Amino acid sequence: MRRSTIRWASAAAVSALVLAGCASKEERAAETAAAGGTGWNAGSGTVKIGLISPMTGPYAVLGILQQNSIQVEMDRINQAGGVGGAKLELVVRDSALDPGKAVQAANELAGDGQVRMVVGPSLSAFYNAAKGTYEQNRKLNCQPGVGTGDFGVLKYGFRSQDPNDIGMEKLMQYFKSQGVTSVGLVYEADDAGRANDGFIKELAPKYGITYLGFQQTRPDDQSHRPYVDKLKDAGAIVVSSNASGAKTMAAAGEAGYKGIMAGTSGLQNVSFLDAAGDLAKGAVFSAVNVQFNIRDVASWKPGYKAHVDTIVQKYGVVEGAKSGAKMPKGTAIAADCVTAFAAAAENAKSLDPDKLAAAMTALDIPDTETPSGNRIKPADHEFFHVDDLHIYRWDKDAQGWFITDVTPKS
Repeated sequence: MRRSTIRWASAAAVSALVLAGCASKEERAAETAAAGGTGWNAGSGTVKIGLISPMTGPYAVLGILQQNSIQVEMDRINQAGGVGGAKLELVVRDSALDPGKAVQAANELAGDGQVRMVVGPSLSAFYNAAKGTYEQNRKLNCQPGVGTGDFGVLKYGFRSQDPNDIGMEKLMQYFKSQGVTSVGLVYEADDAGRANDGFIKELAPKYGITYLGFQQTRPDDQSHRPYVDKLKDAGAIVVSSNASGAKTMAAAGEAGYKGIMAGTSGLQNVSFLDAAGDLAKGAVFSAVNVQFNIRDVASWKPGYKAHVDTIVQKYGVVEGAKSGAKMPKGTAIAADCVTAFAAAAENAKSLDPDKLAAAMTALDIPDTETPSGNRIKPADHEFFHVDDLHIYRWDKDAQGWFITDVTPKS
């Protein structure tokens, strides 16, 4: 079991409270100092953290995975004594992937003085509509489901997801290491597609790679073969992370394409493998630490392993109906928000939002002690940076699907 600063500080605080009934003020102070604890008191029995995410509807899996990981990390911290002697309590609001409901929930939780931090709402467009309310109400918030936007301009907002731009930069680093000299993009003509188009235009020249352009797909496309044919000479093709990307891979297989098929962190999901099937073999994706499908369990980061083991024990796994691939029923980057909040509160010895925000920017939690297995150093309000990302490759053998870390060495 990992021994983080949070655990030692929380345990010491609880010890100090227990001893309060039988020792003088001076003795209690000396005992607390000797134990290495802070001795601060949150001032209430519970500290509430809000979650706004789709809990119902076609994307309910996102909310459920976030809730599971947040609850597991809360339970761990509570068992170690809580935050300032107070227990963490989760308050959940269902956005149902409805922007109106998401903003309404953000307004409610931002105005609730008992809620000290809000996770969500997921999706960039929803968060963009809510972040002004958070700033006006001085409400600390942490976002594991927002891929675009500048968090560096915010005071109370932090991001625990790898932003799309650094995911694309990590891919460019990998392409260069593999001798790729040209790349194309096949993606939906939506905000994400246009953003990725802009990122590649900016980044490809930096790595000596020629960008062959953006092939914009349509929802009613029966085949993506025409798009792939236009990029047949590309050394790599970047695809979408959903069923559209699977269509692109099918077209690449049909065309006998020999280059690299690649994407960002969405390619880790079993739903993508279900859609792409064996065509996903050899595909690579950029993501923060996701070791669950790496078979050498001894290589897993200890904090990540502890978190994932608890998730699987308590909630089980998601298994692809067609692929048989598995992933834990949790998303550790959501739990990182709770880890960071608890550490910031212990360091600040306060729940004041300004002190919490300042303490968050001063954090530096090693990757061995976080649920995600990633270092948390959000001085710029971003938990993760390019150097924190990996490149993973999907492969399949008689035992099923697995991933290999193929991150190029610096």
